[in-house]
Amino acid sequence: MRKMEEYVRSIPDFPEKGIVFRDVTSVLQDADGLTLAIDSMKDLLKGIDFDVVVGTESRGFIFGVPIAYAMHKPFVPVRKKGKLPLDTISREYDLEYGSAVIEMHRDSIKPGQKVVIVDDLIATGGTIEASIQMIEELGGEVVKAIFLMELAGLKGRERLKNYNVDSVIIYEGK
Repeated sequence: MRKMEEYVRSIPDFPEKGIVFRDVTSVLQDADGLTLAIDSMKDLLKGIDFDVVVGTESRGFIFGVPIAYAMHKPFVPVRKKGKLPLDTISREYDLEYGSAVIEMHRDSIKPGQKVVIVDDLIATGGTIEASIQMIEELGGEVVKAIFLMELAGLKGRERLKNYNVDSVIIYEGK
């Protein structure tokens, strides 16, 4: 069986010179790669007691929903501003060039619920930090955040140092 890293396509000099882009679509387009990714991420949750899976738009949905399904847990989406139809809470966070706003339904997390956050990639950790702030505002407790890939050079794990963070693949660069 191939290692998870072998399914990730690395594209040099994208989106700019000196950057190696880690393309998750090559994982999704291979049945064995997708199965290995979901199973590997599920393995990161062994021994973790939790009530709900939260996934961030959009690739957090791709990995979070099958994990929630396989573990018989509900799934809560964190979406870009303006995409959810009911009463929401929101957080603004910084991007490399500007800022963005994410939202979740105000009734999506119940006080005392233990939450796992799922996404494909942790880079700077800004999106996940904003998600954690919303979950905690609603009374939830983030017990773990899991990722398929981590760009260690962008120090997202340090930003989330007070939380249990785990990744299937860790790339040392940016």
